[in-house]
Amino acid sequence: MNSLLPRAMRLLSQRDYSEHEMRRKLAAHSPFDRSTDKPLISPESIDQVIEYCYQHNWLNDVQFTQRFIVSRSRKGYGPQRIQAELQQKGIDRDDIRRAIVECEVDWFELAKELAVRRFGSPLPTEWKEKSKVQRYLSYRGFMQDEIQYVFTDSEE
Repeated sequence: MNSLLPRAMRLLSQRDYSEHEMRRKLAAHSPFDRSTDKPLISPESIDQVIEYCYQHNWLNDVQFTQRFIVSRSRKGYGPQRIQAELQQKGIDRDDIRRAIVECEVDWFELAKELAVRRFGSPLPTEWKEKSKVQRYLSYRGFMQDEIQYVFTDSEE
């Protein structure tokens, strides 16, 4: 634990991490015994460091999830993409869904703002150009009803 705690503190001082990411980072830092090809740092040591970080509120998956959603939504990503990224970071699917619902992001308006910023106003009405907008928003992680809102609202 002696070498792991300073490493964890250094990592957490740079940005937030999920527990899963922190475990992976600490395990990757673990040197190997060349004769047995096993890590010299035990999983119990990693558990102790993780527990210590939780006790001091340096590691908190709920806060990490909330901050991540806000950060990625500001960069123009939709809920599906954010959910996929959080799952890769080891956050539970139910926790992600709960956080997305509880966050104060209007996904419909965000999709519309992003489409207007990228394709200009008024949005295209021709099928070919409209499909470009739809593909773009889908790639960014918006759901079909959010994408449809962009066009139904602009046509009125």
